[in-house]
Amino acid sequence: MFTDLQAAHAWIDLQAGPRDHQVHQAAQPISSESGWRRLERGPNAATEDIAISRWEDLRDSSSHVATTPEDRYFVGIALKTTRAKLTRDRQIIFDGTMPAGTLYVSAPSKPLCAQFQAPCAFLHFHIAVDQFPMQSPATDGLGDLVLLRDPLAAELAKALIERGDAADHQFARCIGQTLAMHLTRLEPPRARVNALPKWRLRRVEQHIAEHFDRSISLSELAGVAGLSRMHFAAQFRAATGYRPREYLLNHRIEHAKTLLATTGRPLAEIALAVGFSTQAHFSTVFKRISGESPARWRLASKSERCEIEALPRHRPAADRDWIASAAA
Repeated sequence: MFTDLQAAHAWIDLQAGPRDHQVHQAAQPISSESGWRRLERGPNAATEDIAISRWEDLRDSSSHVATTPEDRYFVGIALKTTRAKLTRDRQIIFDGTMPAGTLYVSAPSKPLCAQFQAPCAFLHFHIAVDQFPMQSPATDGLGDLVLLRDPLAAELAKALIERGDAADHQFARCIGQTLAMHLTRLEPPRARVNALPKWRLRRVEQHIAEHFDRSISLSELAGVAGLSRMHFAAQFRAATGYRPREYLLNHRIEHAKTLLATTGRPLAEIALAVGFSTQAHFSTVFKRISGESPARWRLASKSERCEIEALPRHRPAADRDWIASAAA
């Protein structure tokens, strides 16, 4: 079962700190995970009807397997954008980009294999089945549910992360109950939309990369993919989590960041170079996507570069001279 909702902003970049002692860990409403979906449980964790944990993996690729307990639903919320493939018994449940805010659910007693092709960070909810209405038609569709960039789930995760150590168990449990209620009230999708095949997606991505500095219409991209506008738009969003227009704007902003960080060109000139007709529109879109104005982002980027350049560097020149002398 697969659908997608209104896009939410990619606002979370979870920073995992060092693990605390077990006594301190037991007092925290959000547990650390010793492995993907494996809780470091305190003495009272077994009786909790809602447990919350977090997982972060900075590797470029990783694979994991876990089975949901028979008395629980498992809910994951992506805290940063990643690429993932979810499978069960050789059946592909999801394969593509998971934007921040993506929510996915695994039903009780169900195994799940996850392969990540990029660094990832997730907030995990382990919710007892009695938190969901018994024999509700909605619960029948909760297994293998994937919602790309669910706005409410993203806000609930944000509320927990922002509170950090100030959050208590009652607050965390309330968040979990709200999430469970949200899931049971979702309308099931009327039809499953197949993701755009990878070879078509590569053609579209390459076309955008080569022509992002000019106006690109939906019809033009649909023609590159060899599909009608309606089918292309739906399949592109299923594959990437973005509408075609959103993807184009994000590509422009990423290129603008490169120009801001590596050149001293005026903002108006950069705006035109990446396909915006005015500096005002460029600044509005840049702030919406990045959270900062272009000028502030450039200043922060310059400060970071200065800090890196100020760090002492190793000088391997002497070693190279020694090797040359030895060879002589």
